[in-house]
Amino acid sequence: MLNLFDFSQKPDYKNEILAGLTVAMTMIPESLSFAILAGLPPLTGLYAAFMMGLVTAVFGGRPGMVSGGAGATVVVLIALMKSHGIDYVFAAVALAGVFQLLVGVFRLAKYIALVPKSVMYGFVNGLAVIIFMAQLEQFKVTVDGATSWLTGSALLTMGALVALTIAIVLLLPKVTKAIPPSLVAIIVVFVLVLVLGINTKTVSDIASVSGGFPPFHIPVVPFSFETLKIIAPYSLVMAGVGLTEGLLTLNLVDEMTNTKGNGNRESIAQGAANMLNGFFSGMGGCPMIAQTMVNLSAGARARLSGIIASLTILAVVLFGAPVIGKVPMAALTGVMIMVAAGTFEWASFRIINKMPRHDIFIGILVAVITVLLHNLALAVLIGVIISALVFAWQSAQRLKINSYSDSTGIKHYEIHGPLFFGAVAGFNQTFTVAEDPQQVILDFKHSRIADMSGIDAVHALTARYAEAGKNLQLKHLSDDSHLLLKNAAPVINVNVI
Repeated sequence: MLNLFDFSQKPDYKNEILAGLTVAMTMIPESLSFAILAGLPPLTGLYAAFMMGLVTAVFGGRPGMVSGGAGATVVVLIALMKSHGIDYVFAAVALAGVFQLLVGVFRLAKYIALVPKSVMYGFVNGLAVIIFMAQLEQFKVTVDGATSWLTGSALLTMGALVALTIAIVLLLPKVTKAIPPSLVAIIVVFVLVLVLGINTKTVSDIASVSGGFPPFHIPVVPFSFETLKIIAPYSLVMAGVGLTEGLLTLNLVDEMTNTKGNGNRESIAQGAANMLNGFFSGMGGCPMIAQTMVNLSAGARARLSGIIASLTILAVVLFGAPVIGKVPMAALTGVMIMVAAGTFEWASFRIINKMPRHDIFIGILVAVITVLLHNLALAVLIGVIISALVFAWQSAQRLKINSYSDSTGIKHYEIHGPLFFGAVAGFNQTFTVAEDPQQVILDFKHSRIADMSGIDAVHALTARYAEAGKNLQLKHLSDDSHLLLKNAAPVINVNVI
């Protein structure tokens, strides 16, 4: 019933298991880093990676997509953590989960279809730049609270190990595709550093990954309207960012695998996972495009890889911390750099002179906002708004009105194109009320009244003809136009044939 392993597709279990292990290796340092960035205990990042990964892998909207403690959602909560503390953060995460759950229950995920391709390009390219820039932090060292770039032998060692990782990821597929190159690269560099005793930054230098099972914890906050006023804005933004990144990632995976996911189901799973996070000491999260790309590039196509990744993270927390803590950050950095390169839509450079200028501008703007503000929801929202305004302007220019007089002397105006707010100005300037005969007909056979502005325009035009002692009638109205006018009948005056 749950279709956990999708036996109909006969997945490669070796690929699924190896992909899950690779994803876990790349997710652990990222979840730790984002938790520390937000001022949260490091283990809250790993708990979030485990709970988000397991719930969405089992119940999510599509196989192959990976969720975890993502920086995109955690960044939203930094201000709340500083001002009110960790219990308010947990309460906000749980409330964000409720909002996401409601989006899925009321089947609102379909509105992600309103995101244009240009916004998708900008979103993906912006994320690729963020992933790459985040890896540069591994070339820095913090001493007594002061951060500076690595120098000398430390920098050369880090650079050489990262280069070796990248070389393995690039060259191994030319030799064999039986094993995920990312996992091989991590193991080779790990063994090399261990055998030769190379002194370089490891996972344990970021934070300890040792702990117990996620503890049940009811957030200690006043159950009052004041608390709701404090956490609701953060919860709404977090829910919006998570759903935006999740549903756009889902669409991206759909395109890459030529399959179809379920956005509403993904929203419900994401919401349920974040509610669990709020009560089991997790920092919350959403689908992670970088880890999803790692998963897909390793050959995973079923739900098993996501389950393996989340259970691996839990096993690391419970038992494997001494080993995982020794994994060189250079290996994980190299893998993530290759993920950034694979995520970037290089095709966007080839089409930059071949697509409409406004689409190119929107794509670049969304990418820049994503990189500078790390606010994916805002970047996508601005991109969608600008795209909608451009579309409205172009649609307004398409409104055409032809006129003729029939054998009985009645003048006909044929409207072509929708009558809406953007087209009203041109519509009003078309009619010659003073010169027109006593009977005038507006023919909507090739048009429709789309909104309040259109209703008001025909109402005002009817009034202008009435003041001149003439009669204006509307003809061939569509069913939805009829309904609009019927509902507005108490406040407008029009004559419908």
